[in-house]
Amino acid sequence: MRILGINALNHDAAVSVLEDGEIKFAAHSERYSRKKNDYLLNDDIMNEALSFGEPDVVSYFERPWLKKSRQLYAGQYDEVFRMGNTPKEYLKRWIGDNQIEYVQHHESHASAGYYTSKFDEACIVVIDAIGEWETVTIWYGNGDKLEKRWSQRYPKSIGLFYSAMTHRLGLKPQEDEYILMGMDAWGERNRTIKNKIYDDLVGSNINLNKGCKWWDLDFYPDDESEQWKFDIAANTQWVCEDEIMKIMKKAKEVVPESNNLVFMGGVALNCVANEQIAKEWDDIWIMPNPGDAGSSLGSAASVYGRKINWVHPFLGTDIKGSYPVRRGVDLLLNGDIVGIANGRAEFGPRALGNRSLIADPRGVDIKDKMNVIKKRQKFRPFAPSVLEEHAHDIFDLPVDRASYMQFTAKCKHPNKYPAICHVDGTSRVQTVNRKENRGYYDLIKRFHRETGCPMVLNTSLNIKGQPIVNTEKDAKDFQKFYGVTVL
Repeated sequence: MRILGINALNHDAAVSVLEDGEIKFAAHSERYSRKKNDYLLNDDIMNEALSFGEPDVVSYFERPWLKKSRQLYAGQYDEVFRMGNTPKEYLKRWIGDNQIEYVQHHESHASAGYYTSKFDEACIVVIDAIGEWETVTIWYGNGDKLEKRWSQRYPKSIGLFYSAMTHRLGLKPQEDEYILMGMDAWGERNRTIKNKIYDDLVGSNINLNKGCKWWDLDFYPDDESEQWKFDIAANTQWVCEDEIMKIMKKAKEVVPESNNLVFMGGVALNCVANEQIAKEWDDIWIMPNPGDAGSSLGSAASVYGRKINWVHPFLGTDIKGSYPVRRGVDLLLNGDIVGIANGRAEFGPRALGNRSLIADPRGVDIKDKMNVIKKRQKFRPFAPSVLEEHAHDIFDLPVDRASYMQFTAKCKHPNKYPAICHVDGTSRVQTVNRKENRGYYDLIKRFHRETGCPMVLNTSLNIKGQPIVNTEKDAKDFQKFYGVTVL
């Protein structure tokens, strides 16, 4: 059975193809349209998805009429009554009269996580801004069955809260939350500010039902230093961590059968909180695309209804050719910043070696050089890609392996590797093994033999505000416009 899974008419549109338990294709629409956070599909991504064959089933990541009932409650009348925005009407140009299987939003998240995991049984926690009516759900997975045990409904939402605070800091909600997370370490965690946030927002009856742009924090005046922004970020993150840990405690109460955790939803991208969460469970799985884009695969997995074969996240457009191991290392040894665009693109928001900018992590000025290229704020952290067998020698990882850059960890030698250490001494670690990405592993291994350093600095091959490079043409354009050698 071939299932075409779709997320569209939302943010982060994406398409997946699942065939008899094998993931044939999964990609973000924005990579093809070159429109960041694109909510629409396009002919390029749909044609590539349909090249794997006509689907037997088309699955959709949410139930639109259930969503419209919540929008009606929230007073979002333009969305409710806008014509032509039903999935069936919108998708007809690509799928014709094929019937669509609608999967509830949080079930898509839960299915994406559990059915790709190695667990035979697990507790599944989904936390996001909102899906139809639900903002948190807790499930028990056993064998091929998923059972919902508990849920929290709109308007109470830690995800919406985090997006509202993102907007308050002058950032873009539902896109720049990761920047707020990076700002946390530059601010001061202050209990007075934290309690003020709780009193006015989290612990009150304030209703965010008009969307995160509606609400503003007038009680925090701007000042010339802008340190207040970092302080707000720090205390927002603190509140978020506290609320997440309360949910995890609830999960242990309602799913006492398991100490394996599957964590999904957009909030699962908060790698600072994930470090704490991992310490409370025997084992943890976060699918590398836990947000709404990943729900395209989740809706297909839900329809399939049993475990699927997860191998790696390299599921998108293929740039063919041998991985540039020798050439890449030579350029790194020369002190260059190197672009890598090779193999299939990563499915998820983080570059993991196939669409990456890499550099020597030992350079004291490499972060500044990288920030100039990427046109990004200098307070944001960079990540190390480290050989899996050396990871625990360098970092205090809360897990055995961290292949998808989902956890922060203290660096044991911050002075030795200044480029990958955040201001608080942590790193967003990616462990690399040969099974998941042979080419990238071999490049880092060769760099290790030449230098004694078992890792490289890794960030996404894009400019701030732009989608990650997707095709060979995109790679050539990046090299031409930004002066970086892309291999």
